[in-house]
Amino acid sequence: MAWLDQKTKGTLYLCATPIGNLEDITLRALRVLREVDLIAAEDTRHTRKLLSHYDIHTRLTSYHKFNQARKGEALLELLASGKNIALVSDAGLPGISDPGAVLVAAALARGFKVVPVPGPSAGITALVISGLPTDEFVFAGFLPATGKARRQKLLELRSQKGTLVFYEAPHRLLATLADLLEILGDRPAAAARELTKKHEEIVRGSLQELLNRFQEQEPRGEFTLVVAGATGAAAPGVPGETEKEDPALALDPADHVALLEAEGIEQKEAMRRVARLRGISRRDVYQAVLGKKQDMKKGEI
Repeated sequence: MAWLDQKTKGTLYLCATPIGNLEDITLRALRVLREVDLIAAEDTRHTRKLLSHYDIHTRLTSYHKFNQARKGEALLELLASGKNIALVSDAGLPGISDPGAVLVAAALARGFKVVPVPGPSAGITALVISGLPTDEFVFAGFLPATGKARRQKLLELRSQKGTLVFYEAPHRLLATLADLLEILGDRPAAAARELTKKHEEIVRGSLQELLNRFQEQEPRGEFTLVVAGATGAAAPGVPGETEKEDPALALDPADHVALLEAEGIEQKEAMRRVARLRGISRRDVYQAVLGKKQDMKKGEI
């Protein structure tokens, strides 16, 4: 049941804003931003630069993860009074990896009209220029900040067949790339930064190559990572070509490690390689090796 008669209520507009280049905004979005009664912005200082560039003087208010409960209720009350509100994020479409989704759900639950004004999206932009398959993909947004939670999330995503898309901050990039490599294996990937800006950069290669690159070059700017799915992971520049099956993969992980050790590879490096080749964590390999040793000791008793 509608909370109020629709004729008396305002409309919530979800306005996509540029992810970099200020020219990447639609004429419709500019019109809406001029005509609404209020613009709710993730960072009013950031949005004010955009509005100033286009000579828009609509009143601004903040709406972000730290005030979403209090400010969200205030915005709903304004909608109930008949005010039209545009919701914007710092970049891209609001509601994607930001608290806009909470406001949208609350507005819909109370019967308000929510209108999308589409435009740029860093995730889709990075996906289409990555060189990886686009027919099926999984957008995972920002991974958890802590290592244990991040690795657990990656374990859940490991079997996904679609291309994986992540957002990541520069100070966590190396840790995330290392965890991606360990949990998913050395898959083809792309790292996009500063999209549509002057210093736009797209680095393509394997996860190991990306990790090596950014260990040598300090990560700067917000990143979008695109990683090949669990199957059909083609080598960069060789669409559709899959790696030949390694006969050693039929072995138990502990026996696989023992085989590599017999070839003169140190155990730590052998476990790392087995984890990468099998797409499992090094912890799983370590537990398999430990279990094998314990079984051998029991057999000696």
